[in-house]
This record gives sequence, C-alpha cells and structure tokens, in this order.
Amino acid sequence: MNIKSLIPMVNRIGQFFESQPNREEGVNGIANHIRLFWDPRMRRSLYEFLDQHPDGQSSDGALSEIVLDAVKQHREQLRPS
Repeated sequence: MNIKSLIPMVNRIGQFFESQPNREEGVNGIANHIRLFWDPRMRRSLYEFLDQHPDGQSSDGALSEIVLDAVKQHREQLRPS
C-alpha cells in the first residue's frame, strides 16, 4: 500500500480521536480503529514506514503525534498475522 495515501488517512483518524477528553482513550481508539478496519497490507505498510522513520516523518509525510503514540504503544496488537 502507498504510504503517501495512508499517512493522511491515519492522521484524519487521529484528528477524530484526539478530540476525546482523555488522551489515553484517544490513543486506544486510534489503535482499535486500525485493528478493526485496516487491511493487514495497510498495517504492514505503516510499520515498514515506521521501521525506516521511527520519528514518523519523511518526505512522504508525517504522522501526527497522537497517531505515532498509538501505533508505537499498540504495535504488537496491530501486527498483521
């Protein structure tokens, strides 16, 4: 999957959950959404990007802070089988 299209998509998900009054609920909500609705290929692409860019930033785009926290904290839960 093309990371250039996945980054804006996951950042929009992050924007929605960032509005939660409790940040930890927002972080968990992002991870849960990715787990439930993202195809394993999408999750694999996201983690390949993070393996190459641990800060979540490259010329292809940048993950928002809350998204970066969510995918790092829940990496094992989100790992495609």
